[in-house]
Amino acid sequence: MEPRARRSWVVFLNVAVATVGLGACGGSGSYIWYQQLPAEAASASNEYIIAVGDTVSIKVLGHEEMTLRQRVRADGRLALLLIGDVEASGKRPSALKAELEGRLKDFIVSPSVAVNIDETQPQTVLVLGEVAKPGVYPLEQDPRLARAVALAGGLTDFATRSAVFVVRGAPKPLRVRFTYESIYRDIGGAGDFLLQRGDLVEVE
Repeated sequence: MEPRARRSWVVFLNVAVATVGLGACGGSGSYIWYQQLPAEAASASNEYIIAVGDTVSIKVLGHEEMTLRQRVRADGRLALLLIGDVEASGKRPSALKAELEGRLKDFIVSPSVAVNIDETQPQTVLVLGEVAKPGVYPLEQDPRLARAVALAGGLTDFATRSAVFVVRGAPKPLRVRFTYESIYRDIGGAGDFLLQRGDLVEVE
């Protein structure tokens, strides 16, 4: 990677992780080890995140007139009857459902909302740092962290084998640290960690 491009990505990573209020260690910035992720956080990290361009269906039980099927606009929003525009991009379907039910309580008694993702945009992950082939790789076939590292050709001889990071911006900033051994041996499920659209994998 050219020095100027590497500096640009270092700036990006510093901005991305500055907002993560997690543990810190030396020059690696703020992070949390994979095995320290709360069980609910590890589980939630595998739920799909809605993105711009996705087609979303929303149904309100007993109110067919509010049924809609829309593509998430460039501003990340959907337009619904009664409540108007709603931010959808960057949210999990379960979170969007809860928000809609909360806002509809002003108009409907005990609203029950179903949110489905009908179509998604192509998902990719960016792998940077000390890997043999830095670049953008598809996630559709197999979104596991182990596969992303393998597609990037594995680690270089200069890599720190205990410093593999997944940087995630939505629904909240997160920087998770792995060791290379835990990934290729799938220790504690590290290799099966599911990546999401927009994730960045960085190897120091």
